[in-house]
Amino acid sequence: MNIFIRKALINDSESINSFNKAMALETENLTLNEAIAKNGVQNLFNNPNYGYYIVAEIDAVVVGQLMITYEWSDWRNGLFLWIQSVYVLPEFRNKGIYRKLYNYVLDESKKNSNVCGIRLYVDKNNKNAREVYTKLGMEESDYTMYETDFVIKR
Repeated sequence: MNIFIRKALINDSESINSFNKAMALETENLTLNEAIAKNGVQNLFNNPNYGYYIVAEIDAVVVGQLMITYEWSDWRNGLFLWIQSVYVLPEFRNKGIYRKLYNYVLDESKKNSNVCGIRLYVDKNNKNAREVYTKLGMEESDYTMYETDFVIKR
């Protein structure tokens, strides 16, 4: 199985939107608003200063993704890349696809002197994902995340 990792293109939007909806339902039992989710994907492509998507392909079919967004660290005088919207189709899990996506981000980050690190957040109950991130060398942070969400009400 040959896994090809690349930056996503606008014509990947349909796959990305589909993955985002599946991920929200699977990980948070949340049904996303179709129009908002679709526009959210489109807006990232239209505003590369917000971030970008990376996809994994097998035989020219997109089977996984992640999204990168930016956080400025004044303490480090650099950018953290935030990994978000991680999704791999169920039939392709446990085949090293996320590892390849992560290593792509890591390799690209090391080429950019403005990047000071990589961060992600994960549901505290998602044991499988936490184990994967630890195996890849990521460490649990001392920070707890808080939010005020104006769009998704729980």
